Amino acid sequence: MKQIYLAGPFFDDNQVARIERVEEALTNNPTVGSFFSPRTANFPDEKEGTVDWAKKVYRKDVDELEASDLVVAVLDFKDGYVDSGTAFEIGYATNLGKDIIVLHENEGIVNLMISNSIVAYVKSADDILQYDFDKLKTIPYEGPLI
Repeated sequence: MKQIYLAGPFFDDNQVARIERVEEALTNNPTVGSFFSPRTANFPDEKEGTVDWAKKVYRKDVDELEASDLVVAVLDFKDGYVDSGTAFEIGYATNLGKDIIVLHENEGIVNLMISNSIVAYVKSADDILQYDFDKLKTIPYEGPLI
């Protein structure tokens, strides 16, 4: 069973609802051993937005990325762009040799750097619930590219 890092933005109500759907899908997928969602990480001794808080968030996320077996990344286009933190996590995971499954519910053209770094491209949280993370079936992205 796999240890998964869940990458994706959670800055507005729609993004939080999407991440929560994916968290639920990962919780109920029998091929998932555990997962880390940065949304749930807490640093109560640090004031959000401060330098010390940012350093702790960064270190925790990088440590969890390194400890994971693979990454599930939620692509969420705002103003035509993927969240920069999610893009960083995808790139970092690629450099570490981690397998990446992308969930892309919203419309938007996928960057070729992302489309070429993934094992599977899915369109719904239900796809994540049904996905076999032990077999890692290849599902290529076949849409428009930038």
